[in-house]
Formats: sequence, structure tokens, C-alpha cells
Amino acid sequence: MTTDRPPSALLDVRFGAVARFDDNRGSFRELWRASQMPDERFVQANISTSSAGVLRGLHYHRRQLDLWIVARGRAFVALVDVRPLLTGTGFRALVETRELVADDWLVIPAGVAHGFMALEPLELIYFVTNEYDGSDELGFAWDDPAVGVPWPDVAPTADGRPILSDRDRTNPPLAELVARLQGPSPG
Repeated sequence: MTTDRPPSALLDVRFGAVARFDDNRGSFRELWRASQMPDERFVQANISTSSAGVLRGLHYHRRQLDLWIVARGRAFVALVDVRPLLTGTGFRALVETRELVADDWLVIPAGVAHGFMALEPLELIYFVTNEYDGSDELGFAWDDPAVGVPWPDVAPTADGRPILSDRDRTNPPLAELVARLQGPSPG
């Protein structure tokens, strides 16, 4: 793994690329090495496939770091740093977007919401520091005007909008999620 990509404007977000070794038999890619990320304890690995025009997000984790690796395709990635809103150190979420292609990787710390739109058929591998159990699966509306992610135009769909899951279609605005997270804790 190399970090030969421009640095992120968001604290603890990192971009890089996986080294690819090609020959007449095919290719080899080393996706992750513990010595390069000694402070992260990944406990689950997943692969997601998406058709062009699929948008996943914006998802938010309080306790989970993600390492994304694009195996195939192109993705428009949106990162929304919610930490300033939750700590009271800022008045708005910070937004960063990038296009990732095959062999690009991205580290997303807890507190940074994330989503992507598949610009072409996409395979995304991701390592996470918490096993999935649903308790840390939060999100807010991908098209919240208060956040203003500049999503690209989508591949032609029947309604001209991205292809969304039911969950992503019904996520609340960011302000509602923040209010819920800052509310009184139960019992």
C-alpha cells in the first residue's frame, strides 16, 4: 500500500493506492499489511458490487474505522466529517469528494460519514474494525441540501436519480441525526 495520493483535508482520512504487479499470467495486489496500519484491528472484510448509478450512503459509524479498496471500476466518494457538529467545535459538517479507481484505497475514521456513487460497474472491498451487528449503522440523507454534497449526474435511470436502497432512500437529514446523537442517553 502506498500513500501517493494528495492528502485529505479531513483529520485522519487517508488516501493511497495498492501496488499492482502484472505479468503474462495476470496480476497480484497486496491489499493490506498489519505493519502499515499497526493501530487498526480489522475484524471483518466485505466486498460490495454495484451497478453504474448505484449510490450507497451517507453512512455514519461512531465506533468503526473503514478501509476501502476499489477492486474494479470507478466510484465518486463523498466524505462528510460530522465530528465538529457533535463536539460543538464547528457549525457545519466538512465535505470532501474524490473519484477513486481500481487499486485506490481510502481510510475512513469513526465520525466521518461516507458514501459513494458507482460511476461504472464497481467492486469495493472493505475492511472494518467492528463486526456488523446493526447498532452502529447510522446514516443521513444523501441529498441533504444543508450538507451539499456535489454528486455527479447519474447514468440514465428511469427517474434520472441514483439507485438507492430503502434505507438510504429514507435516511433523515443530518440535523435530525445530530440531534438524536446529542440527545439524552437512555437510563
